[in-house]
Amino acid sequence: MSTLEQQFIEFSIKTNVLRFGEFKTKAGRLSPYFFNAGLFYTGSTLGQLADFYARTLLKAKESGAIKFDMIFGPAYKGIPLAAAVAIRLSELGCDVPFAYNRKEKKDHGEGGTVVGAPLKGDVVIIDDVISAGTSVRESVEIIHSNGANPAGVLIALDRMECAGTAENVERVSAVEDVQNKYKMPVIAIASLSDLLLYLQNAEDPMISAFSSAIEDYRQRYGVSR
Repeated sequence: MSTLEQQFIEFSIKTNVLRFGEFKTKAGRLSPYFFNAGLFYTGSTLGQLADFYARTLLKAKESGAIKFDMIFGPAYKGIPLAAAVAIRLSELGCDVPFAYNRKEKKDHGEGGTVVGAPLKGDVVIIDDVISAGTSVRESVEIIHSNGANPAGVLIALDRMECAGTAENVERVSAVEDVQNKYKMPVIAIASLSDLLLYLQNAEDPMISAFSSAIEDYRQRYGVSR
């Protein structure tokens, strides 16, 4: 596990964004962990989160995994993420424009649904996680309608979890579905595999104790990759 991934997991646990216990997911499954990016709500934590996003994106660009001319944040969680990541990218020497969408079309002033830079070139969508893929679909439609190219998605955590419900488990994850459907990469700061590796090597027994429960959950609902 790279230092970046380990630091992100440690940061998420420290800020209580990543918690362990028993949580019921939207799919009706009982998960031994829960990741809530909405809890990155202070200037300090948002700034640190943006740093992880920016460094992950630049690393992916350098490796050739993704290329981009600008970033896009889907309403609503993606809006502060896109702005914060654009600032951090600029500080790291990669000054690119950003834009985001409104949920409702504005019929006065500048009008339209897109705010910020004009959408053009290769556009990376920035979001927290991919669950049903709804915000990605809407973002792809907006980007295409403006003549630009959706080049990929950047998220915080890939749960590596099969789609569907507790009773009806599909064979692909929401992330894989997005990659297959739109033929573009999904880049994550960290994944469930990274989390398990971290827990297995954690010095705190109260944290490492959850590794077996999460491994059992992965065996039941996880994808093979």
